This record gives sequence, C-alpha cells and structure tokens, in this order.
Amino acid sequence: MSESFTFYIDGVPVEAAPGMTILDAAQAAGIWIPRLCWHEELEPFGGCRVCTVKMNGRSCAACTQPAEPESVVENDSVALREWRKALVELLFAEGNHFCMACEKSGSCELQALAYRLGIAAPRFEHRWQAREVDASHADVLIDRNRCILCARCVRASRDLDGKNVFGFTGRGPERRVAVNSDARLRDTDLDVSDRAVDICPVGAIIRKGVGFTVPIGARRYDGAPIGSDVESANDELESANEHTEGGAAATVRQEE
Repeated sequence: MSESFTFYIDGVPVEAAPGMTILDAAQAAGIWIPRLCWHEELEPFGGCRVCTVKMNGRSCAACTQPAEPESVVENDSVALREWRKALVELLFAEGNHFCMACEKSGSCELQALAYRLGIAAPRFEHRWQAREVDASHADVLIDRNRCILCARCVRASRDLDGKNVFGFTGRGPERRVAVNSDARLRDTDLDVSDRAVDICPVGAIIRKGVGFTVPIGARRYDGAPIGSDVESANDELESANEHTEGGAAATVRQEE
C-alpha cells in the first residue's frame, strides 16, 4: 500500500493518500473549500470553478486536481475570495433567482455561499432571460430559471439511478438541462425517489407538494453557515487530540 504524504493548504499541513484530490484531502482535514458542482456521491466534474485554488502558484480546480507531496496550496487568499465572489455573482446575474419566493431558500447552496462570501447583491447587470418551467411531472418540477448547470442531476441520473433522464443541450448562453424525451418531464422514467431529484444544490429541481414545509429557523443553513459542518468536524478532532495528549501527559506525570 502506498504511503501517505503531506502538502500544505494556507500553511496548514494536510495528509493525503496517493490519488486524493486537493478537495478530498482538505475535506478529510476539516478544511472547507467552497464548491457547487462537487458532491461526495458523484465523480468530480470541475464545472463551476468555485473550488479554484492555487497550487504552487498555478490555478486549478480543487475537486479534480490530485494533491502532490510538499505542494503549497492557496485556498483562503484575498484574490481567491474575490474570484469566488465574482463567479457566484455572475450565477445570480445570469439566472433568474428570487430567493424570497424560492422553495429552496434557507437550504440552497448558492444562496448560502453568497451569504458566506458576503454578497448582498450582484454587481453585474441581470440578463433576465426567459426560461422554461416544466411542471408536467406528477411529483417533480424543473425550473430552469434557477439552474446553474452544475450537472449534478445529469451525473446522478446516469451514475446513481442508471437512467440518463437529464443531459445538456445547446451551447454558450443557450446551454440548458434537457430531458431524454421529445416531449416533457412526465414522459421520462424519472421517479420521485430518484437520487437526481434531491441532489440539485439550488431550486431548479424540486419535489411538488413539500415546498415551505420546513419553518424558518429549521432550514439547512439557518443555524450555521455553509461549510461549518466540515470545519466543526475538524474542531472536534482537534479537541479530541488535545484531550488525548493531555491524558497522556497526565499519565506520564503520575508515573514520574
């Protein structure tokens, strides 16, 4: 078995095994790297570029870039924070996002990321494109106004559900999520139990009949900012290590 190695994220030593990406190693170490298209159940896609870091001075996507021994990674620099803010602001300006009226509000990763990055309103002009809403399915709705083209639904349908319900069509500003039917979502084999239904980070694919059932204050990001689950896991690990080290030191003193 290959031995693990050490590299550095913002000066913090991080252990990694051969083949681990920067994001996977950071996640295991309790270091949160912002992302939108990445999901632990899916193969990395590298599409949103929100997870962009600098490794040895070169920009790369943390979700697809393998960690390398002794490499130096920048994650939380001023320049990278501004880069991520611009990307998120562009996603808001390019789509039609009305957070106050969205069923995913409070549990939306895009909204939560904007809050964490300190975005009150996008600095870019909104495009206000006319986009299709498909409510033909009995249990599931697609609102393409909110889609950020992260490909989570595409990958989940293909790799987790084995169905290929979703895919991309069009190029550039005309790119959108399509379904594998000449008609509408109701004519596909999508089931409400499919993983692709719940893996969307925004409110583009939602279940019907359950919107706004979770009260304000109990939604996913009402109590703590996005990424705090990763960081709190690191705090718990450090606390456990300190407790273990303290206990070992006490044992040594007793023996002396």
